[in-house]
Amino acid sequence: MLLQDELALVARQEATLVLPHFDENDAWQLGVALRAQALAQQAPVAIAITVNQQRLFFSMLPGATPANDDWLRRKHNVVQHFQQSSYAVGLACQLKGKTLAERSALPERDYASHGGSFPLRVAGVGCIGSVGVSGLAQRADHELVVAVLARQYGLTDVPRLPL
Repeated sequence: MLLQDELALVARQEATLVLPHFDENDAWQLGVALRAQALAQQAPVAIAITVNQQRLFFSMLPGATPANDDWLRRKHNVVQHFQQSSYAVGLACQLKGKTLAERSALPERDYASHGGSFPLRVAGVGCIGSVGVSGLAQRADHELVVAVLARQYGLTDVPRLPL
């Protein structure tokens, strides 16, 4: 798949995954669903859901490390800064042939444009936070989040990236 086609597909995912509501209970339910799916796949991931700069859910599965938690923090910062998924920002950088630091002067120690953190958008409100996974290849991190988020909200028309 060409980078521009992949970026367009991710943009459609983001446009489709606009939630009717999202609160602390939704964060818990989404986090538990992500954890269950990751356990079923035996995925060694860390999972975080952050809303308004408050971490509402966090879990580390067997095989995940503190480095995965740091990746989550850095990916979340990208979502907050650009209001896009960390994967979309990374693809846009690749298309331009620039690193995130070159493109936006953001330090790598605090920002990671690798897939796995997805914006939590609420209809009529906008981006309120992010849901992220770290521990797999970046496209797999991204798609795990998209698949579970779509399933949790009954959104069957969300396009999927081939893994």
